[in-house]
Amino acid sequence: MQNQSFLAIARSKPVLRRAAVIALIVGTLLALINHGDTLLTGTLSTADITKILLTYLVPFSVSLVSSVLAVLERQKPAGS
Repeated sequence: MQNQSFLAIARSKPVLRRAAVIALIVGTLLALINHGDTLLTGTLSTADITKILLTYLVPFSVSLVSSVLAVLERQKPAGS
């Protein structure tokens, strides 16, 4: 197996898809927990929308980085 760079792995379709699915699930749960009241009442401000978008960005980033690191770890030769 050829060693790939961090960015090449991060841009790969399986890694991006996994990160997107995780972000959708976890981000939705977090958004409902943290902003459920304003979502239900329809009183979202620009600041609330920004916070909700960031709520999805965090699990996406964590999933992406952890997936890339797992792939890089598998690429290491045995015993290193």
